[in-house]
Formats: sequence, C-alpha cells, structure tokens
Amino acid sequence: MTSAGSGLTLLQTCALSLLVFTGASQFALVGALAAGGNPLTAAAGAFFLGVRNAFYGLRLSQLLALPRAVRPFAAQWVIDETTAVALSQPTRRSVRIGFTVTGLSLYLLWNLTTLLGAAGAEAIGDTDAWGLDAAGPAVFLALLAPMLKTTTERAVAGIAVLLGLGLLPVLPAGVPVLVAALAAPAVLYVTGRRGTKTADDVFVGVANEAPAGAVNETPADAQNDVSGEDR
Repeated sequence: MTSAGSGLTLLQTCALSLLVFTGASQFALVGALAAGGNPLTAAAGAFFLGVRNAFYGLRLSQLLALPRAVRPFAAQWVIDETTAVALSQPTRRSVRIGFTVTGLSLYLLWNLTTLLGAAGAEAIGDTDAWGLDAAGPAVFLALLAPMLKTTTERAVAGIAVLLGLGLLPVLPAGVPVLVAALAAPAVLYVTGRRGTKTADDVFVGVANEAPAGAVNETPADAQNDVSGEDR
C-alpha cells in the first residue's frame, strides 16, 4: 500500500516485494522515491539497509550448514525474522525447520498482502496515516527482546539503539544501521579488557599472599608420609 501510494504501479510494487524480500529496504526505497529523491540515491539507501542481512548470513551459514546448491535460494530468506527464529532453536534440525517454515510463510504472505494492498490502495485513502512503516521493526523487536538475557547482550542492544537513533538525522538512510553494528565489537572489547584485568588482579593477589618458596617446598612431615608409603 505504501508503495502504491508513492506512485509505483501494481507490477512494480509486486516485483519489488518478490526480488527485494526485506521490509526495511523496501520502505526506505519507496519513502525516498515518494519524497522526490533520485532513484539511484533511493536504491543506495535500500542497499545499505540490506547489507545487515549479510552479517545474518555469516552466522546462519554455520547453523544451517546447507548444501552449496541450496544456499543461493536460502539467502533470499535471510531476514530479521528468520534469523531470530533460527537462532532461538536448540538443534540443527530445528534451526533448519524454523528457518524454512518462517521464510516460506513470510515470503508467501508478504507477497500476497503486497498484491492485495497495492490493488486496494486507493480504497483506504492516505497510506501514510496508517503507520505501516513501523510494523516491520515492531515485529523484529518482539522477536529480539526475549533473547537479550545477559548484561552484555542488553548493553549491545542499548548502544546500538542510541547510535542508530542519534545518527539518523545526520547520515543517509541505511548508514546509521551499519554504524549501530559497531556496538557489538565495542562492548565485547570492553568486556574482554575487564575480564583480562580481573584475571590479572586475582593472579597478582594470590602471588602476593603466598610466602616465598611456598609453591616448591614440601612440608617435612608430608615427605616422611610419602617415604613411609613407598616403603
């Protein structure tokens, strides 16, 4: 509906959903075109938003372990929702089932509702008033929130949100999402440094408390016990 309301034809709208199966990129492209932006600039913004799926693919390729001939087709379904469902599964078999069922059902429903929405866009009036661009992120957050169980995971999510929202007014569409991805290595680096420092402090404390030569010396009575057992 948003695409049709922005001036795209029914055929263009359906082709966009079939070929660019990622809601954020579609909304970015359509929004830029609706605002009168250059098609190349709009496509670049949509591309940057879609790049994050490549990072999902790196992780899912290990979990799914699909044959090489199947991977190009599975890559079409690497999106926020399929990644969240796959990562929450305990076994490889359930990962594959979750990914396949989620990807297939979403792909079919997404394209069916795209067709219905584009065909009936004129009947509902102003599509911007419905706030449809928030539906995709809301679903993703609902899937992601239960997975944030540790302090590190919550810190990564919080910093990513701050980076994404803070840079949104000053960077082109799609770029804030990529910058927000830097939250993960930054938090892991700080966590690793703290862990190393704590381990060093413990080691130094133990070394300071132990008397000189205590590690290599054996009490005399212990030596006598051992000698007695040998006899």
